Amino acid sequence: MTKTVLTGVHFMTGDVACAEGALAAGCKFFGGYPITPATEIAEHISERIPQAGGTFIQMED
Repeated sequence: MTKTVLTGVHFMTGDVACAEGALAAGCKFFGGYPITPATEIAEHISERIPQAGGTFIQMED
C-alpha cells in the first residue's frame, strides 16, 4: 500500500470516496470538466492525484 492511500476509518461523501477509490486502484491520470454532479470528484482528485504521482487536466470550452 502506498503512502497516498487513506487507511483507517474516514467519513466522507460519495464523491470523495469515488476519487479515493480511483487513487487506491492506481489511477494516475484524470481529465475532466467540473460540472455537476462530478464537480466534487474533480476538485478532490485534482488535489490528491499529484501526491500519487499522477496528472490532472481540467477540460474547458
